Amino acid sequence: MNPAFSKFSRLITNPISFGFFLFQKLPAAFFAGLRIHYFDDRKCVVRIRYSWFSQNPFQSIYFAVEAMAAEMTCGMLAFSQVYQRVPKISMLVVATQASFLKKATGTILFSCEDGLAIQAAINETIATGEGKTVICKSVGTNEKGEIVAEFNFTWSFKAKNNSIL
Repeated sequence: MNPAFSKFSRLITNPISFGFFLFQKLPAAFFAGLRIHYFDDRKCVVRIRYSWFSQNPFQSIYFAVEAMAAEMTCGMLAFSQVYQRVPKISMLVVATQASFLKKATGTILFSCEDGLAIQAAINETIATGEGKTVICKSVGTNEKGEIVAEFNFTWSFKAKNNSIL
């Protein structure tokens, strides 16, 4: 686990510092209303509510807002493991796949439980210097517990070479 994980966790689970982070780095997510609902080293849950900022013309949550929430679940797990890491680790979404199963209205919770797989890939890239990929699944459920969307994000991790040429 990243030695700076607890510092990162405190920052993003504090609503004020998380709001500032979103406003500064991800303003679309800030205005759409994405919020961290639950976070630890194994799982992240992001909440999105149907609102004027998140709507589409069909009285449901716009697919791009759903994608933001889904990506944030695994992105926060990944970012928590690269935060202030030595050596620095680059992270990038290299592929995505989505299935929309039901109209997203009301409050939707997106959940990713791939924190341990992300940690293993990052530890391996640090040990070997080789890039590693992880496919993370994020599932969105409505207030009734029904699945409204499923996303798979392929993340690439690579330890940066810090040597001076």
